[in-house]
Amino acid sequence: MGFAFLTFLAAFLLIASVGLLLFHRGGDMIKRMGEVINPRKEQEQKTLLKAIKQTGFSIGNVVERFENVIPKSQQEVSISKQRLQRAGYRNESAVKVYYGSQVVTPVMLCLLALATGLGEMSPLIVYAVALVLGYLAPGFVLDYKIKKRQKRITKALPDVLDLLVICMEAGLSLDQATARTAQELTKSCPDLCDEMNVVVLEQRAGRPRSEAWKQMALRVDVEPLRNLVSMLVQTEQFGTSIAKMLRVHSDTLRTQRVQKVEELAAKTSVKLVFPLVLFVFPALFLVTLGPAVIVMMESFSKLTH
Repeated sequence: MGFAFLTFLAAFLLIASVGLLLFHRGGDMIKRMGEVINPRKEQEQKTLLKAIKQTGFSIGNVVERFENVIPKSQQEVSISKQRLQRAGYRNESAVKVYYGSQVVTPVMLCLLALATGLGEMSPLIVYAVALVLGYLAPGFVLDYKIKKRQKRITKALPDVLDLLVICMEAGLSLDQATARTAQELTKSCPDLCDEMNVVVLEQRAGRPRSEAWKQMALRVDVEPLRNLVSMLVQTEQFGTSIAKMLRVHSDTLRTQRVQKVEELAAKTSVKLVFPLVLFVFPALFLVTLGPAVIVMMESFSKLTH
């Protein structure tokens, strides 16, 4: 019974992951292939993507209903909103889904333990671990997504700065260059371009340029971007060349990236000491000293007899 349930669960997760992958990445590719191969097939694929999207919305709506179970203060909600924004979730329902998942996940883990029979071994310990792990799992997943997004933004920042410099040297202002860069690099640098689009919208709404960039630095919480914003504010105050500053900052980021790679390469020899001591050296000693030990043991046994 337990094996059959685990098989069904694995198949369900596999099908769901494939569907989410199609929904997340397959939009443009499916559209282009459908236009070339078969217009009717393209329409069917659009219907499939729409159905997957509606299924995701329905699951999210179910999870949202459990968000009031956990008591929380306004300060906790604001911190959770900030963390969700850093992970790229800006919808109003993101906070509800997050708090609802902290209720649904422990229940699902307890049901899984009950169905697989793990709860019969030590019910108190198993269900307590399931409740604690299920409550903390959404936070761990959110932290992982934040770190991955911050790494992608840090990696894409030099390329974005290069295009900003090109646009500004072509005669565009910083605001126009920001909008143009966010439009051109949407596919290659989606996370950073998304943040830049927010900056453009805030400036169109009337927020000053420096405040809009500072808000982006607070949302992303990445050290290179904070340095960039501080340099932009100083450049605007003192009236120096923004394009020159962006070029220098881009070169600095690339130099820091090379230095970081060299640092990791230099640490490799130190990190290899532990595998060598734990795994390689015992096997080497066994191969080299093993025969000698056997011969010595045989010799001593003959002497004793």
